[in-house]
Amino acid sequence: MKRFSDLVWDVITSLKLTIACLLTLMVLVVACTIAQVYLGTWGAVEIFMYRWLVWLHLPGTDWSIPVLPGGALVFAVLLANLIAAQVRRLEWSWKKSGIWIAHLGLVLLITGGFVTSRAQRETQLAIEEGQTVNFVESPREMELALIDRTDPAYDDVYSIPALSLAGRDAVAIPGTPVVLRVRGYFRNCDLSPRQEGEGPSLATQGVGVTTTVVPQPPVSRDEEINRSAAFVEPLVAGQSMGTWLVSNGLGKDQAFSAGGRTYSILMRNLREYLPYAVTLKRFRHDVYQGTDIPLNFSSLVRIDNPSRGESRDVLIYMNQPLRYEGKTFYQASFGKNDTLSVLQVVQNPGWLMPYIACVLVVLGLLVQFGISFRRAMLAQVARDSAAEEAAKAAAPRKVWR
Repeated sequence: MKRFSDLVWDVITSLKLTIACLLTLMVLVVACTIAQVYLGTWGAVEIFMYRWLVWLHLPGTDWSIPVLPGGALVFAVLLANLIAAQVRRLEWSWKKSGIWIAHLGLVLLITGGFVTSRAQRETQLAIEEGQTVNFVESPREMELALIDRTDPAYDDVYSIPALSLAGRDAVAIPGTPVVLRVRGYFRNCDLSPRQEGEGPSLATQGVGVTTTVVPQPPVSRDEEINRSAAFVEPLVAGQSMGTWLVSNGLGKDQAFSAGGRTYSILMRNLREYLPYAVTLKRFRHDVYQGTDIPLNFSSLVRIDNPSRGESRDVLIYMNQPLRYEGKTFYQASFGKNDTLSVLQVVQNPGWLMPYIACVLVVLGLLVQFGISFRRAMLAQVARDSAAEEAAKAAAPRKVWR
């Protein structure tokens, strides 16, 4: 009888497990492709490829059951299977060095997928001609921002992710004396003017007094954005500033004063501030002559980075992004009669890993082919030498008398 550890080792290194993982990935890819019709690209990839399990919600209940292993789980099992099989089956010698290199490339390729799924961040930079911007915004995540506008020369901005309001009674704003008491949070909702006969609003200040909030399920389609909202009560030194409704659907901030300072509070797209500034000098939208078919989009921007003492112009256009400070800026869209440029900004720490993996796989195959070719040539030379010696031995000898 085999020990349990041996049975587990046999399963992990099994070729059948490899085939099962590949078949499961094919099913997930097909299901993810079909689901994009209803969930959009981002939502489908998140559910089928980035999670450990694919859950099915039971209609009419609050229950969900797992129906498939998610892409993250399948890739983790495949990675363990690949490493274990390589260690167990491959010969530890220079004769198999090419196969080792190729397998290392495959391991790096799968690892790069994990790094991308966990660490990649996509944001946007919307900028008008002549405008200078030093931040990028998330198209899906929101933040609650508290802006100290006391000094007319500059604003102090403090923010917290909107999701941190969920399930919390109170949240302190770091760097300020303000504590927010959370009266209600909605990841997605509809906003409408209050009608006669409706009960009093949770808000006692600002536009929330005359606004009705109707909760909605979160959206996932690419063209949809959650309209997040929260009822918050700012407390300064224990004194209430009233309850305010904040939402990215309101389109403006609201102000209050406390402790001799003036604050604005609002919900907006989550921002990431950059250590440099980007200025759009010119945007061009070229079309094929006589048609409205796009030929080229391009943005001429200036990068000003005081920490590097750098100021230079860069042209960003289709298939020619700007890679700078760990971020890649792609020309994505435009608006406002070709005076607004929208750049897609991607930060992916593992972007080089697939390229290195492919080089390793090709290099490994070439090395293994070279080793096999050399062995075959040496064997052929040995055979030719043996045949020549045999021919000499079998040839009739001349005897001199």
